[in-house]
Amino acid sequence: MDLNKVYIILDHPDECRNIGAACRAMANNDITHLRIVGNKDDYDIEKIHVLAIHAAYIYDNAEFYDSITDATKDCAIAAGTTRRRGQNRKGKLLLPEEFAETAGKITGADNITSDGTNIAVVFGNERTGLTDDQLKECTIGVTIPSSSDFGSLNLSHAVQIICYHLFRKKNDFLTGYTPLTLERLDKTISSITDNLQKIGFFKVAGRPDMEAFWRSLLSRSTISEGEAQYLEKIFSKAAGLIKKNSCAEK
Repeated sequence: MDLNKVYIILDHPDECRNIGAACRAMANNDITHLRIVGNKDDYDIEKIHVLAIHAAYIYDNAEFYDSITDATKDCAIAAGTTRRRGQNRKGKLLLPEEFAETAGKITGADNITSDGTNIAVVFGNERTGLTDDQLKECTIGVTIPSSSDFGSLNLSHAVQIICYHLFRKKNDFLTGYTPLTLERLDKTISSITDNLQKIGFFKVAGRPDMEAFWRSLLSRSTISEGEAQYLEKIFSKAAGLIKKNSCAEK
C-alpha cells in the first residue's frame, strides 16, 4: 500500500473549518495529497489554517479542479463516499476495510515507482453529500456504516475514518507482533495438553477434544510468540508444582 498514491478529493466543501480539519485527519494517517473541486478564491486560508494546525501545508499544496472527472483523470479508481443506497448509487457499496484491500492492490508497494497507480477518494459537500450525478463521475462507491437515526458524518470525520483504514492497510505491523502460524500454535497446544494430562485433568480419550478446544481458542486470539512461551511456562510450572506437592504428601 503506497499512501503517496492516495488522493483525497473534496467536492465543493462549504466550511473552511472542515477543510482544515480534513487536512489534519489526512496528516494523522500519512496522506498528504489533497484536491478540491471548486474555486480557491471561495475559501479563507486563515480559517483553514486554524483547524489544520501543523497540517496546513496539505492545504497550501492542494490542487483545484472544475470537476470530479478532471480531478481523478490520473487515477485508476475514483471511490465516491456515500451513506445512501439506490439504483443510481453504484449498487454494492464497499465498507472502508474492503476498499482499503482494493486500494492496497492498486497502489502497490511503497517506494516502487514502477508499480502501482493513483487512487482517489471523493467526499461530497457537507449539506448534500455526493449527488447522483457526482457519484456517476466515480467508479466505485464506499460507505461508512452509521446510525439509522443520525447517519450523517461530519466531513472531516469521514475523511479520518477512510484515511485510517488506508493507513492501517499500509501498516499492518501496528498490531505490534506477528501472530503465530497454526503449525507453531500446535506446539503450544501439545505442551498445554501434555501438562494437563500429567496432572490427570482429563482422561487419555478426552485429549483430542481438549486439543480442539485450545486450538480454536488460541487461533482466534492470534497470540504472539512471547505469549505462547508464557502459556507454556504457566502450564509446565503448574504441573511441576502439583507433582512436587504430591510427592511431599507421601
